[in-house]
Amino acid sequence: MKIVIIGGSGLIGSKLAVILRQLGHEVNAASPASGVNTITGEGLVEALNGVQVVVDVSNSPSFEDKAVMDFFETSGRNLLAAEAVAGVKHHVALSVVGTDRLQQSGYFRAKQAQENLIKNAGIPYSIVHSTQFFEFLGSIAASGAKGDAIHLPPAPIQPIASDDVAAAMADASTGKPINGMIEIAGPERFSLAELVQRYLVKTKDPRKVISDSQARYFGVELNDLSLVPGNTARFGLVKFETWFDNQTKKS
Repeated sequence: MKIVIIGGSGLIGSKLAVILRQLGHEVNAASPASGVNTITGEGLVEALNGVQVVVDVSNSPSFEDKAVMDFFETSGRNLLAAEAVAGVKHHVALSVVGTDRLQQSGYFRAKQAQENLIKNAGIPYSIVHSTQFFEFLGSIAASGAKGDAIHLPPAPIQPIASDDVAAAMADASTGKPINGMIEIAGPERFSLAELVQRYLVKTKDPRKVISDSQARYFGVELNDLSLVPGNTARFGLVKFETWFDNQTKKS
């Protein structure tokens, strides 16, 4: 198949491109750097010529409320309109587990808007909801930093390695559209505060994590269901210890 990956130079997009090429597909890992810009529309018509599948793993460069909403709405409208003209048969998008439960956040409101555009576009689609990536643990720690301590809620989290995300996206991209949502998560469940503390110890960061039920997660109040998948989720294979050891070997 001929497949275009929007956001193809990013963390997931670059891994996904490798998998799909190994499977024998013709892949265009598209990004503004390669001349394909979903915000301005530059290069979209040419990139989608003869394409059967479009995979959108792009992300907003800014998480400020208005900026992130503008990004996902503008990008989504431009991309889906170009797909309709090109006759694309399957639109696959990466989103986040709990998006509909985290609407206090401007980022998740924007992701919900993106999903709504996909559902209403009339193009067969599959949306993959992923839990947080292990690769984001440093950013999560930074979000809760207050002086020499980090305040994070004890809510459950089931993070996933980016390699497992890319594998799941490859399966969704080469399968039939489900016109619905697939959830993916890691194989282990932790308290958010506990996991970040383990991460800090491993990275030799001396700060302590305070488990604080009043703390917010990127501005959102969490409960026990906010960040975890349902019973029908697909689970990755890579555990936290294995993921961290692999990162150490790469560095």
